[in-house]
Amino acid sequence: MIKAAIIGLGRWGQILVDSVQGKSETIQFTAGVTRTVSKAEAYAKEKGFPLGDDYAAVLADPDIDAIVLATPHTQHADQIKQAAAVGKHIFVEKPFTMSAASAVESVAAADKAGVVLALGHNRRFMPSWAELQKRIDNGSLGTILHAETNFSGSGGLQYQPGGWRAQRHESPAGGMSGMGIHMVDTLIGLFGRISEVHCLSLRRAVSIDTDDTTSMLFKFENGMTGYLGTMAATVQTQTVRVFGSKGSAEIRQESLFEMRPIEGETEVIDFGKVDKERAELEAFAAAVTDGVTYPLPAADAIHGIEVYDAINKSAASGTTETVLKS
Repeated sequence: MIKAAIIGLGRWGQILVDSVQGKSETIQFTAGVTRTVSKAEAYAKEKGFPLGDDYAAVLADPDIDAIVLATPHTQHADQIKQAAAVGKHIFVEKPFTMSAASAVESVAAADKAGVVLALGHNRRFMPSWAELQKRIDNGSLGTILHAETNFSGSGGLQYQPGGWRAQRHESPAGGMSGMGIHMVDTLIGLFGRISEVHCLSLRRAVSIDTDDTTSMLFKFENGMTGYLGTMAATVQTQTVRVFGSKGSAEIRQESLFEMRPIEGETEVIDFGKVDKERAELEAFAAAVTDGVTYPLPAADAIHGIEVYDAINKSAASGTTETVLKS
C-alpha cells in the first residue's frame, strides 16, 4: 500500500482523493497540504488525514512514499524537482509543466533520483480510448487522414477575478491548460508526434482576462492532420473523431464509441461510467510497488508540453509554429 500526500485540495484534489480513499488496496492518502487550510480542514478530517500548509514538512516525512500534485500549473516543475530530490515518487496533474524546458528538467530530476514520475492524463485509462486505439492499430479505419477533437465546458463563466485559474499566465490559450491539453495527449497517444500548430485564441464571453474560444490545426509527423477546439464558456463537450480511408470512429462524452465503416453497418458500444481517476492512481501505485510501466511514457509527457509551447506561441503570433524538440 502506497502512502501518499495530496498537495492541493481544491475541487480536483478532492476528486483524486475521493477516487481511492477507503476504496483502493494499493494507494491511500495519509497527509495533505493546501494553501488555505480552513477551506479543506473539514474535508481532510472526514477522509482521515492531517492537513497543513507546509510542503517541506511533508517532503521530510519518512512515512510518505509519494506526492500527488493538484496544484496551480506554474508550481508543478519546482514541486516535482523538490519531491524527486528527497526520493518521493510523484504523480502530477496536467498540464505537466508550463514549458518544454522545465518538462525535460522534471523528467531528468526523477530519472536521477530513481523515482516514478506519472502524469495524470486520465483519458488513457478509458475503455473507449483503448477501443479506438485497437481499431486504428488493426487497420479497421484504413489510412488515417484526419482527427477532430473538442473538449469544452462552462468553467470560464464561473471563474472569479483573483482565482488562480482566472490568471492568464496560469491559463494561456483559454481552455487549453484545463481541458484542451487532454486532447493534445489523446492525439499524441493515438497518432504520434505533432510537427506544426496554428492556433487562434479569443475572448468572447467571459468577464475575466482569459480567452474562452480557442481553435487549433495540427500537422503530424506521419503526414495526417488534426483539429482541436476548446471553449471555456459553453456546454460540457468531449469528442474525438478519427477519419480514415475505410471509415470513421468517434468517442462521445468519454463512454460512447461509434464505428462507421464505408462498407458495412455502424457499430455502437456504450462502455458506461469508469473511474478513470482511480485507474490512473492505481497504475501509478503499481509502477511504484511492482515496477509496472506507467501507460503514459515520459517522452509523450515532454512532447505534450512541446506542443503546448507551440500552441501558446501561435496564439500570440497568429502564425503557424513549428513544434520544437527539446
